[in-house]
Order: sequence, then C-alpha cells, then structure tokens
Amino acid sequence: MFEIGLMCPQDKVEALSDALDALDALSVSVEDADAQTDAEQALFGEPGMPPPQDGWQRSRIQALFATEALAQDAAEVLAAQDFFAGCDLLGVTPVPEQDWVRLTQSQFAPVEITPDFWIVPTWHEPPAQARQIIRLDPGLAFGTGTHPTTRMCLRWIARQNHLTRVLDYGCGSGILAIGAAKYGASDVDAVDIDEAAVQSTLLNAQANGVSLKAGLPDQAGGLYQTVLANILATPLKVLAPLLCAHVAPGGHLVLAGILERQVDELKAAYAPWASLDVADSEDGWVLMTAPL
Repeated sequence: MFEIGLMCPQDKVEALSDALDALDALSVSVEDADAQTDAEQALFGEPGMPPPQDGWQRSRIQALFATEALAQDAAEVLAAQDFFAGCDLLGVTPVPEQDWVRLTQSQFAPVEITPDFWIVPTWHEPPAQARQIIRLDPGLAFGTGTHPTTRMCLRWIARQNHLTRVLDYGCGSGILAIGAAKYGASDVDAVDIDEAAVQSTLLNAQANGVSLKAGLPDQAGGLYQTVLANILATPLKVLAPLLCAHVAPGGHLVLAGILERQVDELKAAYAPWASLDVADSEDGWVLMTAPL
C-alpha cells in the first residue's frame, strides 16, 4: 500500500476527503497537524455537548491507496483542482506491510471488572484468577468493557445476590444483558434502537452460552426487577417516565453514561418517579441507582 500525505486548512478538509474517496482511496484519516505541540487544539466536546469548533486550524490528511500508481495519479489530480489552493502535498510514501489483525488485537487486553470477573477477547486466555468471564470482541456496537460506565454497571451486577427479570435498555453489544444472565437472571430482555446492536447482542449471547431476548425498544414488556440503561444524560432524562414505568415495585433502576456534573440534572429529571443516588464513580463518570 501507498500513502498520500496532505496539509490543508480547516475549510478544505471536507472537499479533499470527498475527492480522495472518489479517487478510490482505501481509507482517509484526518488529524490535527499541530498535535503534540503548543498549538494543539481540542476539537471534541464532552458527551452530550457540541464540539467547540468544526475542525482544526491546520489538518494533516492521510489517504491509503492499493498501488503506487493509484496514489501518484490521485496526487496529480488533486493538485490540479481549484479547491487545492492553500493545500500542500507532503508526499507519496510506501506503507510497510503489517499484520493488521494482530496489531488491532494487541490493543484489546482482558478487562477486570472485579478481581474474579473479567471481559476477555476471544484471542486471549482468561486470567488465572477469573471465576466469571464474558467473551467479547470489539464490534460495531458500543460496549466492550473498556469504558468506565460499562465497568460500573457490570460491577453493580456482580454485587447482586438475586437477579430475576432484567431489562437492558440501549443494549449496544449486549454486554450488560449477558452479565446479568451470567449472574443468574432467569429472564433477560435487551433492546436498542439500532438493528445492528440487536444482532450483535444475539451473536454475543450465543457466543457466551446465555439465553436472552433482544429486539427494538417496543419489545420491552411489562415490569422488571432490574432496569439497566447505559446511554447518556440527555436521552436518560427524556426516557425517565418510560424507564421508571418498567421497574417493578421493590425493583432497581440503574443508570449510567452520566458525568459527575450532571448528577443534579438527573436527580431532578427522575424526582417525580424515583430518588436517584450515586452508587459508584470512575474517571469523572457516575453510576446512579434508585429503588422503586
């Protein structure tokens, strides 16, 4: 493979990216040209907040092509375009062959939930101290156990002595639903607005040898002893009446995807139906629970 390197101002990124895609680039990546310097700019805002700006002042674009001839042709075509004014070609360089699968896998190690509960990718052996594991590989749906919100939810599940009927609302990969089934829940429903997440949940459940039902949100039915929702603060506030209506008397509501600064907002949003409290915290995120 060969790589084209480009430097461009913010207002040219979209046009160049579209042109590279049309020229059969295998991939196009954009990064801050001033990263790791005093001029580095923060681009992404906090979850639920708009980004502070649309792009970096100067961006470095890297595009991969299957052959040197394709990369050279693309570079010549781009340089001749009116929209290339103000941009620079950094060069066309060969990309060393690598075992991309092994390289990707090396970035995902087993994740500790508790000393004896671990999330383990299929290419790893479980740690010796693991007594309970979930086998899960990175995929299209959110939830591999690496994010603090997922770990806090799973820690809460692992501490429960008697799980019965559980709803995982916004299931993503299905990791919370699978965790609940692993810890004894006899009836588990997992729902998500994304069809890919539903399919991911079903496949992951099968791979872990657990039984659950997965579908779109309208398939959540009746009352549950435990309702889990690891989403973000804004949708959690909107969903307050719906989620609370699914919790059986004496059951538990468990919410995650909440930043520490959003705790009071969530308490106020759920006050008509439940009294939320912070049950866990990690890296600026909190887990909130309420008995109903």
